[in-house]
Amino acid sequence: MKFNNLTQLYQYLDDLVANDASSDELFASSYLRGFISLSASQFGDESQALTTALANDITEKVQAARTELSPDDRIIVKQYWAELSQAFTA
Repeated sequence: MKFNNLTQLYQYLDDLVANDASSDELFASSYLRGFISLSASQFGDESQALTTALANDITEKVQAARTELSPDDRIIVKQYWAELSQAFTA
């Protein structure tokens, strides 16, 4: 998974529904999208590159909110974020 900017990442997340993603993937992606949007608003606009600093900020926000989720949902989100965050390399 590689994206040039935030717009491409959002498009990927939007396309998950059309691509018959699993219910766990849809849940995790929608949950994380809120944190991605929140962090991204602090770093720039939707054309910004996916940087390590942005990924670190998202990770911190997800960690801070971990009590919002059940233990099983926490695992789903953590695993999905581990995969998705690899795209944040710029």
